[in-house]
Amino acid sequence: MFAQHYRLKIIAAATVILATVAISPSAEAKCSREINVPISAAGQSVTIVDGNISGIYPEILRSFGSKESCTFIFSDVPRSRLEVLFNTGKADLLIPASKTPDRDKYGIFIPLVFSRATIISIETNRPSIKTAQDLLEHKELKVVLVRGYDYGDAYQTLVKELNKQGRVILEADPVSVARMLKANKFNITIMAPSIFVGAIKDDDRAKDILDKLRYEPIEELPWGDSGVYISKSSLSEEDKASLKDLLQRAEKTGAIWKSFQSHHDADVLKESIRPR
Repeated sequence: MFAQHYRLKIIAAATVILATVAISPSAEAKCSREINVPISAAGQSVTIVDGNISGIYPEILRSFGSKESCTFIFSDVPRSRLEVLFNTGKADLLIPASKTPDRDKYGIFIPLVFSRATIISIETNRPSIKTAQDLLEHKELKVVLVRGYDYGDAYQTLVKELNKQGRVILEADPVSVARMLKANKFNITIMAPSIFVGAIKDDDRAKDILDKLRYEPIEELPWGDSGVYISKSSLSEEDKASLKDLLQRAEKTGAIWKSFQSHHDADVLKESIRPR
């Protein structure tokens, strides 16, 4: 009888402990609030169709967020506005993003993959471009870029020199860039091939150039880190730590690389994306 009474007391105590754990803030939610993620289309990394936001990174965030009780609120924003929103603390994450010194001022960088930008054009018989200087000397080529894209200091230096030559055309997104390339064989772009190809493969007006593309890596734009920035100003220290842990776990499990493999052909990944 005493033993039975004692067991009942243990069960009752355990029930109270479990109930307490279940309702405690640390156990209930990994993130203390919804995470605000303005985002723009970026090939298969981020797809936006009729207002529906999906793609590699939104899928990863939703999947790991559901396990960690972190809710991500996505909104469709032009790429050129993303940097402004992030720098002013109105965006909690900047994704996808290459690591740059300017972005380091405003965010904590979490690397997820290695990536690189290359020169992309429609195949012609012109000589190969292997360096930034080669490109600067090909003054007949207009360079069509996405406004807001940044691949680091060397990229910005090259764009500055091309601007001095009056050769830069800015567009809102990769699909618009693809249409410019299709319209004129003397137009080229500088972009990660995975983003460019991922953006146009479902676009009826541009996808017919896919089997005609030429990729030319240049010395000044080597492989570098690509991933996500966590805002230094908009989040609590606890939420920063939670998001850092979530993102690093997503990379270490291999889920991100597997997602890239499922969304892209091997030849495109070879040119632009490597696992860490």
